[in-house]
Order: sequence, then C-alpha cells, then structure tokens
Amino acid sequence: IRALVRLGVTPVAFLLVGRHVDPTVLAHVDQTLGAAAIYDALQIRRTEIEATFAAIFVLVALLMLLAAVAVGLNFATRLARPISRLVTASERVRAGDLSAEVEEGGEQDELGTLSRSFNRMTSQLRENRRELVEENRELDERRRFTETVLSGVTAGVVGLDAEGRIFLPNPSALELLSAEYDSLIGQPLDSAVPEMAELFAAARRRPGRLAEGQLTLVRQDRAATLHVRIAGELAPTGEVQGY
Repeated sequence: IRALVRLGVTPVAFLLVGRHVDPTVLAHVDQTLGAAAIYDALQIRRTEIEATFAAIFVLVALLMLLAAVAVGLNFATRLARPISRLVTASERVRAGDLSAEVEEGGEQDELGTLSRSFNRMTSQLRENRRELVEENRELDERRRFTETVLSGVTAGVVGLDAEGRIFLPNPSALELLSAEYDSLIGQPLDSAVPEMAELFAAARRRPGRLAEGQLTLVRQDRAATLHVRIAGELAPTGEVQGY
C-alpha cells in the first residue's frame, strides 16, 4: 500500500510512503468479498426457495389430509357396516322373519355387544313363538275336543273366561237361549243373558262353590224355565281360569 502526500513546503515537495500488506489480511478480505457475493446470490434465490418450501408444505399437508380422510373412511366403514347389518336384520324381524341374525365378530366393543344381544333376542323370540304356536295348537285341539264332546250333550253348556265372557256355547245352549253362535261369542254373560247376572255374581263371590238356581227366560214370545248351575274352574294355584 502506497500513499502520496503533498508537503506544505517551498519549493513543492511530495512524500511517498509504502508498506507491505500481511497476506492473512488479504485472505480475510477475499473471504469477506466471497461471503458478500454468496449472500447476494442467496438473496436473489430466496423467492425461489420460499416458493419451493411453500409447495413442499402444501404437498405434505395434502398427503396428511388424504391419510386422515382414508383413516376416517375406514373407521366409518367399520362403524357403519355392523349398524347396517343390524338395521337390515331389524327390518327382517319387523317383517316377521325371526330367523334373522347378524354376524357377531370378535369385537368386544359396544357394537359387538349389541350384535350378540340382538341375536339372543331373536333366538328368544323364535323360542317364544314356537312355544306359543305349540300352546295354540294344544288349545285348538282342546277346543275342538270340547266342542265335539259338548255337541253330544243334551244339556246346555256355556264356557266363560275369567272375566265372564262367553267363548264356548254348545248347540243345546244356543237352542235354549234362542241365540246365534256369533252373537254370543265374546259377550259378557250378564249382558247376553241378563237373567243369569245375579246367579253369576254369586258364583264370582264364591268361585270354589257351585251356584245354582231356577230362572225364567223369555225369548221371542216364548218362556222357558231353566235350572242353572255355575261352577268356577280353578287353577292349582287357586286362581280362577273360567266358569
């Protein structure tokens, strides 16, 4: 490095001073200039880098969103499939198909418990229906047998349920009461035959004893004197099943 300085003397004179520079200092200067150049280049590329980073961020966000949607759809499908099976089976049961069952699977969650409960319910309903059908069949056989027996009895016989409604009059009773079969079925005895109301009330007060008496019926301008007996039908528990 050299410096030329004018001296304030006469005549005009100049002072030339020179000194060698340390190479280390020059190296630091070069490094500084290089760093400044790199910084300027990065400043120019910053927009491009920011755009690339934003694109990568959007891509990663989309991938995470797609993964979340896939997981959600899978979970929803696993949740909706058992519910759909339950709804379909319920519709079949509502239509009368008690053989409908749903796949229980090995899950121990609420849906698995609900599926097992539904299958137990349909199984119990099938068993109850089978028992009811069997009981109705037996009752129908009893009714037909009773009607067959009573049809040959000359005395009038009327079967009543526990509430006193007529459910089984034999032909002799229909003839004595001058009534049709359909007009008596389901009618309370004290309404269908008011003359028997007092006697039936006595039988209801003491279902374990026989209530009997004579009464006169007037039907279609024809009077008939009947000897009536009313007996209660008791179950082994003492409960009245009919008369």
